[in-house]
Amino acid sequence: MPVDPSNLAIVHYPADVLRRKAKPVEIGSADLSAIADQMIRLMRSAEGIGLAAPQVGLSIRLFVADVPPESGRTDQGPPPSATTGPVVYLNPVLSGHQGAPEPYEEGCLSLPDIRGDVLRPPTVTITAYDLQGRQFTTQATGLLARCWQHEVDHLDGVLILDRMTQMSRLRNRSAIRDLERSARL
Repeated sequence: MPVDPSNLAIVHYPADVLRRKAKPVEIGSADLSAIADQMIRLMRSAEGIGLAAPQVGLSIRLFVADVPPESGRTDQGPPPSATTGPVVYLNPVLSGHQGAPEPYEEGCLSLPDIRGDVLRPPTVTITAYDLQGRQFTTQATGLLARCWQHEVDHLDGVLILDRMTQMSRLRNRSAIRDLERSARL
């Protein structure tokens, strides 16, 4: 997978890569670190908290996240609801979904100006590999758990458009059509 990370850019809906199930990455591949570094730069410059490889045109199972502590939250005990800096997740798998799905307004860097309520379980466990090829398993709650679910959805070709409440979908209908129209031009 020879990729020049400096050429990576965030792609917008309705790009085909956003609807494809991404392929597993080869753990230890030399260019993964450079790709992840560029994705972190792109995520930060767009003021996002997560970015999946399909969002930069790469159909591989990799995402990055940097979730700040939730404002006003004082109970930073286990499980965590934020990261302590950027984290790279290779070939992630979610499990252990806990709690009744809760609504929360989500946006997406590949769907500019579109936000809507998405129902997700509040607690989830992730198993993934880091850039050194070490497997790790972590449980999270709050915004971090939501971010993981959002990014793994991207790796499966699923967008927030597919998960939004009906009211949110209706509210965003014209903005979605505008994105589709501009892609045809």
